[in-house]
Amino acid sequence: MRVLAVDTATDAVVTGVAELSADAGVSVLADRTVTDRRRHAELLTTLIAESLAQAGLGGPDLDGVVVGCGPGPFTGLRVGLATAAAYGDALEIPVYGVCSLDAMVAQEQSAGGVIGTALAVTDARRREVYWALYRDGHRVAGPNVVAPQTLAEELAGTSIDVVVGTDGFTDRFEATPGSTQRPSVTGLVTVAASAVLARSVPEPLVPLYLRRPDAVELKDQKKRR
Repeated sequence: MRVLAVDTATDAVVTGVAELSADAGVSVLADRTVTDRRRHAELLTTLIAESLAQAGLGGPDLDGVVVGCGPGPFTGLRVGLATAAAYGDALEIPVYGVCSLDAMVAQEQSAGGVIGTALAVTDARRREVYWALYRDGHRVAGPNVVAPQTLAEELAGTSIDVVVGTDGFTDRFEATPGSTQRPSVTGLVTVAASAVLARSVPEPLVPLYLRRPDAVELKDQKKRR
């Protein structure tokens, strides 16, 4: 099965096409990633088109779409979700949403880097981080958003084997740094593999904003004051 993968939950726009085998093996046919937190909307459709061209496929050749649902900043995240939903609707194929942090840990695990307990942490801006904790690849806490120092204090008594995510935050924890810094095509498709292969009816896409957006209507600004 051929799957389009999209993620805009971090400062990078991640797109690609992967082939999913019957035993849930993932082979990446195309991968286009550009880091630019201010141009998600401008870059996304172009990178999808480039990914399809690189894979030698057209839209009708796809069997599904997998999209990262965050957690992530409001503006970038909604670009990815809206675009994935539009492709699914236009091509009449299912769209599967996955936690972007799950995809990062799945990527690290596929590369042989996750053993035991893993922490995924990404930049949430406003001096905060998004995070989730995993044991043997399964999420046991999070996703949530908190100040880095607060998270370090909360996890002070937890033995963590590997930490993946944004540079500048991963080094605050006593754990082996992984090689994964953002969601990948392999990780995204791996998380959704069982649902895609089963041709399950996907759940509605729910963005993991975890907090209110930066931009609010004037009436809400007055309420805050």
